[in-house]
Amino acid sequence: TSSKMADSEDSAPAPPPELTLPDGTTLPALADGEYDAIILGTGLKECIISGILSVDGKKVLHMDRNDYYGAESASVNLNQLFEKFKAGAPPAALGASRDFNIDLQPKFLMANGKLVKMLVMTGVNKYLEFKQVDGSYVLKDGKINKVPATDTEALSTPLVGFFEKRRLRSFVMYVQDYEADKPATHKGYDLSRMTSKELFEKFGLEKGTIDFIGHALALYDDDSYLSQPARDLVDRCKLYGESLARYGKSPYLYPLYGLGELPQAFARLAAVYGGTYMLNKPVSRIVYNDAGEACGVVSVGEDGKPAFAKCKQIIGDPTYFPEKTAVKGKVVRCIAVLSHPITPGNEASCQIILPQNQIGRSNDIYVFCVSSSHCAAPEGKYIALVSTVSTRADLESNLSKAANEELKEGLKLLGKVDSFFLDVYDVLEPRADGAADKCFISKSYDATSHFELTTEDVMDMYKRIYGKPLDLSQTMVSLSPDDE
Repeated sequence: TSSKMADSEDSAPAPPPELTLPDGTTLPALADGEYDAIILGTGLKECIISGILSVDGKKVLHMDRNDYYGAESASVNLNQLFEKFKAGAPPAALGASRDFNIDLQPKFLMANGKLVKMLVMTGVNKYLEFKQVDGSYVLKDGKINKVPATDTEALSTPLVGFFEKRRLRSFVMYVQDYEADKPATHKGYDLSRMTSKELFEKFGLEKGTIDFIGHALALYDDDSYLSQPARDLVDRCKLYGESLARYGKSPYLYPLYGLGELPQAFARLAAVYGGTYMLNKPVSRIVYNDAGEACGVVSVGEDGKPAFAKCKQIIGDPTYFPEKTAVKGKVVRCIAVLSHPITPGNEASCQIILPQNQIGRSNDIYVFCVSSSHCAAPEGKYIALVSTVSTRADLESNLSKAANEELKEGLKLLGKVDSFFLDVYDVLEPRADGAADKCFISKSYDATSHFELTTEDVMDMYKRIYGKPLDLSQTMVSLSPDDE
């Protein structure tokens, strides 16, 4: 009889092992049962961290409550976009739904920036194809002009008057030549002490010039940097210049078919290293041990019943931790489909920054535009996004009026639109750093049209998780976008 027993056991799959929770109860194991880290949400930040942990030899379980990759930073087709905003079926005149890849959090990558280095460091760039963005613009005195970033552009830009051009060129050349470890390039300025405002004064730059340097070159989203040490300003301007020098035209890159390709590329990477990705897995609860540290999650097993996975730490986006996050503001935006480009140079893709002082607001407005050249829309169609941070109380109750007023200066640049959607969401930030409860939480996506603040958040998460900064100094960037 014993041999018969063995035979019947072989034919049926073994039930998952039972795991004991801190309160003494047991549940079947979810997937492999035990992991170094569990990651909640497949947004870009979570995917990058997941990739870095995987490459580092950590065993990762990555879950998402949705049945698609990308969470808040997913790409959608036209039908999905209309569905998201409960707008019925899209008009046939817009073209085939499948030809649209519309990012819910569209942002450009700085060609020499940290995000590109993270892609290269983890090897994910192999799965993606990048193409440069055609134009980088800024608003000054009611006009849109290309952002000058080299000494020659500084001399020819219509953004500044004749005498200011020389001063701007001197500043740009100082930034280009500056090297932290070569005091001869510092011109006697100690940038760890001197503020950005003081540095600008040394070059005699006018307020309008300072606006576009701070907001369109250094990409600050407000003016608090003026009272901070100037070293960061110079580093940011250098990054812009170096990124521009890589490919000309603009310093920005964007993947073909949109950013939705990024989370999927990281999912492939994690799989290569033995990680597990599970979509459509709602998190019933996060489990804590007696010391108050996260030690696992309860979700749903293959049989539809509760199952448990153990871990040493949990990483996730703020929507999975409502009680551990706080609202820090709101982003208001407009997603639009157009039939024409929006820049003076008629570029197929561009970023336009409207600095706060130029439009009488306390935050910049960002305008982002892509088209068929990045496979984001069918031929002849353009996807534009206008966004800003707002503190208005009536955003939810009176979205149409409030959004139109807040975004007015950016919406003007779009001209006639075929279709548009207004949206507002809370910017959530973690209340604690995760050291005590082992929950490492990202911030919501910001209003900017580039990835610089997103990568700062990833760097911050890495530091909180590992207790040391992420070292990207050994990572050489060798992306070769086609330059057609």
